[in-house]
Amino acid sequence: MSNDRIRVAVILSSVRKGRFGPTIANWLIGTADQHDDIEVDLVDMADFPLPTALTDEPTPEVAELLGAFSSRLHRADGFVVVTPEYNHSFPASLKAALDWTQHEWHAKPVGFVGYGGLAGGLRSIQQLRHIFNELHAVTVRDTVSFHGPWEQFNADGKLMDPVHAENAAKVLWDRLSWWALATKEAKARRPYDN
Repeated sequence: MSNDRIRVAVILSSVRKGRFGPTIANWLIGTADQHDDIEVDLVDMADFPLPTALTDEPTPEVAELLGAFSSRLHRADGFVVVTPEYNHSFPASLKAALDWTQHEWHAKPVGFVGYGGLAGGLRSIQQLRHIFNELHAVTVRDTVSFHGPWEQFNADGKLMDPVHAENAAKVLWDRLSWWALATKEAKARRPYDN
């Protein structure tokens, strides 16, 4: 594997029953195939049910779950968060995960794919930009947004009119790749955290 290859954790944030997120995440991962410098790791928050009550002394079960989640984030050079919009915000599962972690995000880029009703997840993304800034991450300006995605994908999870979304995904991957490589090289010369 080349040193220029980057590992991107695609974080599927919805854990709701009947969620549409897996369709969006799988489509996004498929668009990464055109970038031979990107290796994708799908991190599904349904596999990491972290509690909302934070503590310095988690139970052994929570500590094990947190360790597994943290190691997946730590290995990543960058992230793409796939988020729906619930009540003008993002899922509680993602907020809990962000609150349980800190240094795993430092000096790494974060891109976003939003989906939902009229706003297409953009209000969720806007709020997440503030949180990732606090976590010392670099958010990528360009996003992918799906307004009413339920009508845009067929039963096989394929976009019926893919041109616009695929173009947006290409820009997102290009920008994320640039930032991931830049921050990776910078951290190799001078560590971000002392």
